[in-house]
Amino acid sequence: MATLLYRLGRFAFRRRHFTALFWVALLALAGVAAAGAPVAGNSSFSIPGTEAQKAFDVLEERFPGASADGATARVVFKAPAGEKMTDAGNKAIVQDTVGELSDGSEVARVTDPYQGGGVSEDGTVAYASVSYRVSGMELEESSRDSLEDAAESARDAGLTVEVGGDALQAVPATGATEIIGIGVAAVVLVITFGSLVAAGLPLLTALIGVGIGVASITALASTLELGSTTSILATMIGLAVGIDYALFIVSRYRAELAEGREREDAAGRAVGTAGSAVVFAGLTVVIALVGLSVVNIPMLTKMGIAAAGTVAIAVLIALTMVPALLGYAGRRVRAAGEKGKRRGREDAEKENGTARGKAQEKAQRQNLGTRWARFVVRRPVAVLLLGVVGLGAAAIPASSLELGLPDDGSQPTSTTQRRAYDLLSEGFGPGFNGPLVVVVDAKGSDDPDAVFRQTGDDIKALDDVVSVSPAAPNKTGDTATITVVPDSKPSSVATEDLVHDIRDAGAGIKADTGADVLVTGATAMNIDVSQKLNDALVPYLTLVVGLAFLLLIVVFRSILVPLKAALGFLLSVMAALGAVVAVFQWGWLSGLMGVEETGPVMSMMPIFMVGVVFGLAMDYEVFLVTRMREAYVHGEEPDEAVVTGFRHGARVVSAAAVIMMAVFAGFIGSSESMVKMIGFGLAIAVFFDAFVVRMAIVPAVLALLGKKAWWLPKWLDRALPNVDVEGEGLRTDADAGAGGKGGGPDDRDLARV
Repeated sequence: MATLLYRLGRFAFRRRHFTALFWVALLALAGVAAAGAPVAGNSSFSIPGTEAQKAFDVLEERFPGASADGATARVVFKAPAGEKMTDAGNKAIVQDTVGELSDGSEVARVTDPYQGGGVSEDGTVAYASVSYRVSGMELEESSRDSLEDAAESARDAGLTVEVGGDALQAVPATGATEIIGIGVAAVVLVITFGSLVAAGLPLLTALIGVGIGVASITALASTLELGSTTSILATMIGLAVGIDYALFIVSRYRAELAEGREREDAAGRAVGTAGSAVVFAGLTVVIALVGLSVVNIPMLTKMGIAAAGTVAIAVLIALTMVPALLGYAGRRVRAAGEKGKRRGREDAEKENGTARGKAQEKAQRQNLGTRWARFVVRRPVAVLLLGVVGLGAAAIPASSLELGLPDDGSQPTSTTQRRAYDLLSEGFGPGFNGPLVVVVDAKGSDDPDAVFRQTGDDIKALDDVVSVSPAAPNKTGDTATITVVPDSKPSSVATEDLVHDIRDAGAGIKADTGADVLVTGATAMNIDVSQKLNDALVPYLTLVVGLAFLLLIVVFRSILVPLKAALGFLLSVMAALGAVVAVFQWGWLSGLMGVEETGPVMSMMPIFMVGVVFGLAMDYEVFLVTRMREAYVHGEEPDEAVVTGFRHGARVVSAAAVIMMAVFAGFIGSSESMVKMIGFGLAIAVFFDAFVVRMAIVPAVLALLGKKAWWLPKWLDRALPNVDVEGEGLRTDADAGAGGKGGGPDDRDLARV
């Protein structure tokens, strides 16, 4: 592989005009496709195989035209102090508002609070329900404007009016912190390379890659029904890995220049060595993201595949466009360790090889990475224990993990959705915001009406039930819906227990009458999602970690090194989950993070973090340990190989980690609680994995294992393909034929390959 990538790097460097034009044309093509694509349509959260989804499908079939998947809104009214909503004046305002709400072309129906029981017992709060024929993402802006205008008219008349529901759903904003994250990345790159040009290359290529990926997602959003958060998460991950992959290749290119290589040869060697690590690191990320499909939640599958596609683009750009831009940059990208402006005389000396001694003398100096590695090698047990105990302590809050999906109750208090949620809780009780919809399918029953009555009576006898509505049958009379209002808030354990109790009662009804009793609604759907994600976690871990473990065996030609990598990942992801629980569930530092409402952690957070963090963790493992492996196979002792790996890789891996943390942390400013939580979780996970696991635990374990770390059974060694990540083939082939111009195959050889 190293030889093939070497040829690809030289080809891209030499044919830089063609390479750059190709990627710019692809970006323009994707942009045009995105601009002309229709607006994304329905991105409903379907969960195949769950009872809540089965009930939803029955509603679609038995209640045609009911727009079961349509957007909904609740317009909540509160009377002024000392008045009631039943007063004649207030009642007239509400009825005028209901009439105004009914005028929209996309409105399916509006429920009058005075005819549908929408007034609280104390008479201070009332609500009108609005149902639309299309989903929240398909609603035209004119419908949203009409909804808000109607509410504003009632406010002007003297009532307190707030609007909740998914009709006001909008694409989440990320805020200025995302730009700050990119700015931090730029500063770190300038410090790392000491050059604006060298620092700009990773940023430019990453932005082009993300631009192609996000534009492609936008172009396909309507066809594939991609949600609004898909492009945000693809941006988050694609930007982070795109900068990192380009950073490693540019860094290796500068190191090759310091060895006295000519620029074209240095670009080829950088792609052949660091590029090999990029390919395998990218493969681990892609495996982790595509593996999310085993959960069988369409939205999560689409998010994973879209992000994986963006990562694949980042890999290809790092292998081709980065060397092309290095060709354009020329002498403006200096050799590693070279200070000040390049002068023609100094450049000529380096190309003639007279600066090689200076580079070797500088390499013998102990930089910070070298000093740290020698410290760890001398005290591996103490460092290992400190790292493991520290991560274990950070993981303790994860034992209190509670899962759920965000609703209007998790919105900031400044939003009308949250204020509507609070008004409904005040007037009707906390469970009113999470009603359960019980679907009774009595198609095979002799007396459907009797089944409907029995179901309602059985539910009334359960604990934590405030009210049970009369059964509402369909036109054929074989299926009915019953609305159940719990006594507890939607995200509570008591409400979850009630859902299970209704389902248990339904099993008895089915045994007696043959009728199916199914529970659905947003609350029941959230409970089923959490259960499905919990059930899928172990199979997902087995698949992703197993495939990546096999891949790393091929890369490192070792059993213990991949095993250590996997165990280190588990430590970092558990510690990161603990931090997420502490901030978003317990409320620690919630003000600093902009978390206005604590509550359960998003249901998909654990499995999503496992997928993404595993892929990113393997990035650092591959980049850092391949340098150690390279030194070891070239004859160094195991301890010295660890030190060599840190001398060449610690600074770059640290810079890459800081950049990735900055990019992820930039999404903490999002208005969407899911994006905010994922941004924080990934940022803290990168910190734990890069600076505790890879920088401390990994060298400590390798120092303790010694030569055993690189042990591989002979039969397995013969069976595995030789991918040559260390670039040994470049030493034997290219060096043998290299002159001052850098030997090895040229771009004509690439065409033959």
